[in-house]
Amino acid sequence: MQPTLRTRALAFAIGIFLSASAWAQSGPIKIIVGYPPGATSDLLTRLVADGMSKRLNQTVIVENRAGAGGQLGNLAVKAAAADGNTLLMTPVATMSIFPHSYAGQLKYDPFKDFAPVAHLTNFQIGLGLANKVPANNLKEYVAWVKSNPAQNGFFGSAAPGSLPHFLGLMFAKNAGIGLEHVSYRGTAPAMQALAGGEIPALSTVASDIQSLVEGKKAKLIAVAGEKRSIRFPDVPTFKEQGFDLVASPWYALFAPAGTPAAVIDSLNKEVNAILAAPEIKSRLDADNVSVPKNTPAEFADYVKAEAAKFEKLVKDANLKAEQ
Repeated sequence: MQPTLRTRALAFAIGIFLSASAWAQSGPIKIIVGYPPGATSDLLTRLVADGMSKRLNQTVIVENRAGAGGQLGNLAVKAAAADGNTLLMTPVATMSIFPHSYAGQLKYDPFKDFAPVAHLTNFQIGLGLANKVPANNLKEYVAWVKSNPAQNGFFGSAAPGSLPHFLGLMFAKNAGIGLEHVSYRGTAPAMQALAGGEIPALSTVASDIQSLVEGKKAKLIAVAGEKRSIRFPDVPTFKEQGFDLVASPWYALFAPAGTPAAVIDSLNKEVNAILAAPEIKSRLDADNVSVPKNTPAEFADYVKAEAAKFEKLVKDANLKAEQ
């Protein structure tokens, strides 16, 4: 006797439920971050991990695998079992920029080795200056750099090949000045270098520099969003200051390729619910990050569009990760 359509549909639904349930009971979940602790990426990951732990009644571990501008984290997740128990939290750089700036050098393929899970947030980046720099806006900063390029023409970022790194290079090209990049191994040492006057300028996630600005140990002179930062309402955008630079970096969750679709969908729903919770939303609003809610398929399309956008940007500007 052949099973009816209704019976087959019921069996399929039960199969999905059992698959998701088996995943939910299969052990601790590990979220790998390719950067050191202490930055916005790390804070966001821990907020998501805490929410997942409570909602799924499971242990969720955050593991920092810093190195190679975030690539070590990607490689660790690429090599993990495709069971939903190991996830990657990464910014736009490793998935949409590195394939072009590290052309032919990457040991992973963003589209073949990973499955998009959830688009977590968009955030602001900006240009900070050491207090010793006699400039309070971009025009004054450009004039200062031109007055002594050999001494003043340096800027730092927390990771080579990152969007803050490239924003600094694009600004230099746009402004007609020479800026040499100084790469640090994470946000904390980059902030220390700026506060101590080791570097005159730092391209960075805007929320990461807040403590220095509030402590009057550094200043923020521009942000790269379409609009000003909620966190820094008195700081004008690059566009407001005459420089056509806009950047919308993001953080997202990925799983190893081959992770069952039912698991990916379940994770996506859980993460969207966590980010929509009032206490989390208010925390993220305070950090001036937006939360785009979408499905795994919608986010996959977004990542591909971002990769195409940055391919043109990197090619047109002749940007290299080692610059």
